[in-house]
Amino acid sequence: MQKIIVLDRDGVINEDSDAYIKSADEWLPVAGSIEAIQRLKVEGWLVAIATNQSGIRRGYYSRQTLSKMHQKLQDLVGGSGVDWISYSPYLAEDKSPSRKPSTGMLTAIEHRFDLSLTGCILVGDTLADIRVAFAKQMRPILVKTGKGQRTLASQDAVLDNVAVYENLQAVVEALLK
Repeated sequence: MQKIIVLDRDGVINEDSDAYIKSADEWLPVAGSIEAIQRLKVEGWLVAIATNQSGIRRGYYSRQTLSKMHQKLQDLVGGSGVDWISYSPYLAEDKSPSRKPSTGMLTAIEHRFDLSLTGCILVGDTLADIRVAFAKQMRPILVKTGKGQRTLASQDAVLDNVAVYENLQAVVEALLK
């Protein structure tokens, strides 16, 4: 059976900003995140990303600029890179089925790899990440990086019994033990 993990992007793989990450120059990896992805790849995992990117719809950056950010990620990871990146350019008020916490991006990942994500891990830093994981019957993991601390401070009931780690590197270390 193929091992697959789904990662949120901003706040999990790269540093996040309430002002949005608007260029490849602003796209800076969270310490240890690139190495964590590389370890997963060496261990034979498929690594997929599901990321809300409303900055496109807001006019803060273009799809071409987003592509440059993702190319920077792929270059840093090296090798075969991340296996799949799904993004949703929509705002919450657009009510797009692709935008987290809706499950469209996860369904796209299932179709791409012809597998079910049920029981698989999704690593995120927001309530939307946790909610979409539960909606797809996945195992959510919250990291404290990005908006993770703010998410924890919300004390939302959806967080009950959700595993919490310092960062993606800590998640991967625990997973590969």
